[in-house]
Amino acid sequence: MPELPEVEITARRLATALEGAEVESALAPGMVALKSIKLPLDALAGREVVGVRRVGKMPIVEFGPEGDRLALLVHLMSAGRLQLFSERASLRDRRSRVLIRLTDGRELRLREFGTKQRAWAKLLHEADVSAEEMVATLGPEAWPAPSPEELARVLGTSGHLHSLLRNQRAIAGIGRSWVDEILWEAKLSPFKKASEMDDAEIEALHGALGVLGRAIDHYEEVIGETIPDKMPMPLQVHRREGEPCPRCGETIAAIHYAERITCYCPREQTGGRVLADRRLSRLLK
Repeated sequence: MPELPEVEITARRLATALEGAEVESALAPGMVALKSIKLPLDALAGREVVGVRRVGKMPIVEFGPEGDRLALLVHLMSAGRLQLFSERASLRDRRSRVLIRLTDGRELRLREFGTKQRAWAKLLHEADVSAEEMVATLGPEAWPAPSPEELARVLGTSGHLHSLLRNQRAIAGIGRSWVDEILWEAKLSPFKKASEMDDAEIEALHGALGVLGRAIDHYEEVIGETIPDKMPMPLQVHRREGEPCPRCGETIAAIHYAERITCYCPREQTGGRVLADRRLSRLLK
């Protein structure tokens, strides 16, 4: 799933490439991709792109003119990509969900890998974006990191760190890939209760959010003008089960779920304990 660093670099690259581009037409081949009710997608025709930004894990493409701006709010879900192409897609392209066709022949395309069709877009008046439920309910942005005091406040419940850090209403922008990296950086267990963290652990978690900024710096160096289908994510532990921990050499362990995985270092994060794998637990029942 594209998370804060991946969406941030996407927004930056698209903002540069699309500045001043004029929309010729817009359509949604994905039958369930467009969530707009009041504004039809073809309201974008004739408008210029004036910016691309990010909120949480969602890119927002803004269209002029000043005083009557529209915004396309995009949720990439687990397999969506927002990319710019020099040529136009066939309407039979199974990956295309929303197509914004530009007068210069290029096309901004919301694509989705797989068959579940979860990615979506919603066209809004720019002034209404902050009141949109998916935006209004977000917690503080994970990068730049909130203060340690605010972090303690938003995570101050009885939930486990791994689930709380992925809760967009608690803190915005983090998913399964980067929560593994953040907790490894902080040397905290995925199942540590947030309400039981001491001041030193809160400070460690606060500092560990810096991995998001370093990931963005990494992308700035390695991502060119074109956003790739698969980002070169600088991951240390996520999906590295069985490999040595980059810090201590202990074997990285994992907990598997139906379609997901949580990775951690037993020595540094769980006091030497290898946590029960859900797959094995089910077999033993």
